[in-house]
Amino acid sequence: MGLINKILIGLSVIIPIIFYSCTDHSNKVNTPNVIFILVDDLGWNDLGYTGSKFYESPNIDTLSNYSFQFTNAYSASSVCSPTRASIMTGKHPSRVNITDWIPGNDPKDKPLLGPQDLDALPLEEITIAEKLKSSGYNTFYVGKWHLGSEGSYPEDHGFDINIGGFEKGSPMGGYYSPYKNPKLIDGPEGEYLTDRLTEEALDLINNRDSSKPFALFLSYYNVHTPIQANLEYVGYFKEKLSRMNDNVARTRDEGDALTRLNQTDAEYASMVYAVDENIGKLINDLKDNGLYENSLIILTSDNGGLSTLRRVAPTSVYPLRAGKGWLYEGGIKIPQLIKLPGNFEKEIVDDITVSYDLFPTILDIAGIKNENKIDGISLIPRLLEKSKIDRENIYWHYPHYHGSLWKPGSAIRSGDWKLIFDYESNEAKLFNLKEDPSELNDISNLFAEEKERLIIELEKMKKETNANSISINN
Repeated sequence: MGLINKILIGLSVIIPIIFYSCTDHSNKVNTPNVIFILVDDLGWNDLGYTGSKFYESPNIDTLSNYSFQFTNAYSASSVCSPTRASIMTGKHPSRVNITDWIPGNDPKDKPLLGPQDLDALPLEEITIAEKLKSSGYNTFYVGKWHLGSEGSYPEDHGFDINIGGFEKGSPMGGYYSPYKNPKLIDGPEGEYLTDRLTEEALDLINNRDSSKPFALFLSYYNVHTPIQANLEYVGYFKEKLSRMNDNVARTRDEGDALTRLNQTDAEYASMVYAVDENIGKLINDLKDNGLYENSLIILTSDNGGLSTLRRVAPTSVYPLRAGKGWLYEGGIKIPQLIKLPGNFEKEIVDDITVSYDLFPTILDIAGIKNENKIDGISLIPRLLEKSKIDRENIYWHYPHYHGSLWKPGSAIRSGDWKLIFDYESNEAKLFNLKEDPSELNDISNLFAEEKERLIIELEKMKKETNANSISINN
């Protein structure tokens, strides 16, 4: 059964919606809108539906009941800018040569010197916005960008309108106005940034050229540092915390850092809840205006939760190991939902997916051909036809030191096997994620052949994507 028929069978909507494959534009009727929601630093279990008992996300949980829920979704990097570049281009961060957050931090007093990667998304890269715009979409960007300064803003990469996206990775004025953001006019005193970004997004949708489909990329600064309480909700979570038995932060050592093992930060909880409230507001507006059914909605994160630092971190992704900045599961495993146009019931997807798969997935739903070399694989055949994703391995390349006290390394996953290579020690650790999802038992000595196989595969993938190299500090 073909792709079109599979989608049509899955629909039970009031208004008939006709979809089309990416190879046939002759039946283009009611082209779906695209809503891409990126929550900064959102951890694997920071949501109710992913297992949090302290944080609350009722609106996202409801969305999850009509979405494909991904249990093995990975960010393309353990830090933000590389993943964002990957989402925009459909390419591995190494292929774009953005392998660190921009501008990064390359210390000169360490055993190794990090490679000089790019500080802006190159203009010659073809972005998802450019593909959508050239096919008739209105393209809107609202929120955090972090892919370059003036000359490499969203409006330079295919977005018709950019509100709030500039070079900084955190809100320079904090989460309350004044924002110190050159792309966002300050609001009244006490205005909350996440509320404002949502209002800007709704204004763009409701005042768009309705003869065209639209693509909205809504990139919240939450829950990135600074951890700053949402004053409307923090009291509730402080009171909730006081009633919990496990209400004092617990940690364990992770190299020279500490990894938090439980979720007890009321300020962080209020930031998660604020995001959820705004996503609920967005979805309700889409429904009220008859746009929800004909929209592709993607919700994802740019890296794992901030659970590992020199000090006690704000969240926990336990039982996963480490967090943002690290290539253990805690730093790269993320929550992800995809709600297809139409009415679909919840479905769990255990297949391994990665950020750069979203580029071809969006184009596939929109019926747009892609003739550029990318690393992503469309997820639509898997979601609608249950076909296997044709990929043997995925790898991560983070050859930089990070403030979380991560040391330069790379990693590869192949089935249940996961190998992490440390460039300082020139040694590899091997884990079986099925047997050891917390990556506590290095079994490289027991499975030497598997270790060597994965090292060879890792080097092949690095070479194929033109990955940059670290050097010894003399």
